[in-house]
Amino acid sequence: MDVALDTFTGTQLPTDCYGLLTDAVALGRIIRIMSKTSRRVVFGVLLIVTLVVSAGGALGYLGRLTLVFDRHPGKPLAIVEEVPGPPDGPNCPIDARYFDEDPRGLRPEVLKAWLALRAKASEQGVKLCLNDGKRSRQQQQAEFDEAVKKFGTEELASKYVLNPPDRSMHVIGFAVDVQPIESAKWVEKNGNSLGWCRRYENEQWHFEYNAGYPTGGCPALIPSATGS
Repeated sequence: MDVALDTFTGTQLPTDCYGLLTDAVALGRIIRIMSKTSRRVVFGVLLIVTLVVSAGGALGYLGRLTLVFDRHPGKPLAIVEEVPGPPDGPNCPIDARYFDEDPRGLRPEVLKAWLALRAKASEQGVKLCLNDGKRSRQQQQAEFDEAVKKFGTEELASKYVLNPPDRSMHVIGFAVDVQPIESAKWVEKNGNSLGWCRRYENEQWHFEYNAGYPTGGCPALIPSATGS
């Protein structure tokens, strides 16, 4: 199709997609010179571009572009270290000094093992309170900062709260803190068969899940989270 050179007189066509979408005069002139089929193709391309840009902007605004998803259907795998756990929960019914958090945020296999552990404890008349479970990097850092205030130095705080955050099994979703201590003692005695082992000498309440523990046994306790 031939187009007269003066068709675009007085209009400098935009060179970017956004300009084409927003410059009504230029867009109108382009449309008039197109065949019906060409118009459909261009409209389709422009619609796709608009939807992609809009969706990207919305997700970026919500901060969700930081998530990575597994391609297996039904198994979204966010960046685990960024997934926050509940900051608290209802009071533990057998000792109000502690919380009993919702276990959301734990990895699926860990959550399943935790629920199995609670069920086994309940059968024996023991109540397990989840005082602390999944944490994000930010929550772990806040825990460490609070420990520094409590103990006075980062060195002492590091005996109870790991820093940097990525070193913590709470952050990667494999650890739980069980309270009260009598309940934690029950887990230490009975949890191995379900994959739960106490890990630190100075934390009776801290347990970590590993699918190999039932057959391989619990590893030897280490003095503290830092190993010292």
